[in-house]
Amino acid sequence: MKFQTHLQNILINPKSFFLKNLGVKQTIFKNTFWLAAADGITKFLKLILIIYVARILGATDYGRFNFALAFVGLFAFFSDLGISSITTREISQDKEKEKEFSSILSLKLLLVIGTLILILIGSFFITPDYLNRKLIWILGVFAVVEGFSGIIFAFIQARQKMEYQAWTKILEALIVTAAGFFVILNFPSVENLSYSYLFASLVALIFILIFFHFRISPLKISFQKSIWKRILSMSWPLAIAGVFGVIYTNTDSIMMGYFGQITPIGWYNAAQKITNAALIIPGLIGVSFFPVLSKFFTKSKEKLQTIWNYFFELMIFLAVPTVAGGILLAPKIIDFIYDPSYLPSILAFKMLIIMAGISLLCSPFSQVLVVAHQQKKLFWITLLGAIINVILNSILIPRYSLYGAAVATVVTIFLILLLLFRFTLKLTPIKPFNLKFLFGFLSAIFATIPMYFIISQPRIYNLNVFPSILIGAAIYTLIYLILKTLIKYSRLSLCKW
Repeated sequence: MKFQTHLQNILINPKSFFLKNLGVKQTIFKNTFWLAAADGITKFLKLILIIYVARILGATDYGRFNFALAFVGLFAFFSDLGISSITTREISQDKEKEKEFSSILSLKLLLVIGTLILILIGSFFITPDYLNRKLIWILGVFAVVEGFSGIIFAFIQARQKMEYQAWTKILEALIVTAAGFFVILNFPSVENLSYSYLFASLVALIFILIFFHFRISPLKISFQKSIWKRILSMSWPLAIAGVFGVIYTNTDSIMMGYFGQITPIGWYNAAQKITNAALIIPGLIGVSFFPVLSKFFTKSKEKLQTIWNYFFELMIFLAVPTVAGGILLAPKIIDFIYDPSYLPSILAFKMLIIMAGISLLCSPFSQVLVVAHQQKKLFWITLLGAIINVILNSILIPRYSLYGAAVATVVTIFLILLLLFRFTLKLTPIKPFNLKFLFGFLSAIFATIPMYFIISQPRIYNLNVFPSILIGAAIYTLIYLILKTLIKYSRLSLCKW
């Protein structure tokens, strides 16, 4: 009945359904739809650009570009320090906090300037190569400019109007792709590519600020130190956790660059880019759930558990087939996207797709810890993860290069999942283990087995990679839904009996 009601609302008044918040599930669906549309278009356009960049520049220059991006990413979180997540949470829970946004905006501006200074100074210590250093400078400006829009999106997410965020992200992707293709086809060099990224981020930020000022809320700058102190007192655990999270995310590429393994960086990041694409939709789902979880944490623990269960079930639904299908189709995926010089990426991709599956399961736990004001625990979790990752990378990369980096990443994210589970069980009202989890997990496993068997058959496997993926996804979804329906009616029958 609820599905039929939503379908009728879409057919009768699609504008209202996709642009207004009409209820909890509809709002989650609407926000996820817009973010999925935006990130789907964004990632698709950037993936096409990356394919051409990797082919035209080659693994070595592509490795230079990713080394610079990884180093910049190591510092970029200082431009936020967790204030975006806190802003979304605070405004979601109390609309009166919108009045403090002007002070938060000024704090963000100061953090951006400070971060850029750190990047410029750090570039002189990480590499003696002038070209690598110059790429770091250019992409450093790009990163802080792009990062400034994050605080704007935090406000938009608090209002649960993700359609605005979607439109601006699509615009930025179009500019990046157009500028990138123009440069790579006419003036192919890694330096010119970096300049195209910087140009696109500046144009997109100008548009975002104008749109926000005239359509959402007038932009103002206010220097209220009391608000800065309060926001930072809440965000510092997230900030430090983010720093260590960035360390274990980027340390592999940085350490490979430090050891002079520039070409393996290109191979590793070629695999990593595709893995990141598998995390697009789950990441968008997480963004859509965060304001809703924040809202019900203060209003209803029962509804909080219900929404969290739904969130976790979706992550399980996506994680299991992603890992199985990714491992099976890895050679076809790498061969289709890149040229034969990237064949060393295949094994790294198989390892990283396991990391992606574990990351999906981490999301519900980390989100509810933030909602429950337990961000300090995230600090300790990511600190431990960063330390383990650095130790493993320092041991494995000199011996096994990109494959050692991939193993270090998988081990780290698995340990983080275990810690997230422990703290969620101990410090939040959420009960992770319940019948919904059990039935969802079993349904995903039993739906993945026939999917794997069918797409491994030569007639399906030897097709173009996209039909193979679509056939596998269709088979998995159909069997999963059948199993869920059977479980539902079996439970109803038992209850009646």
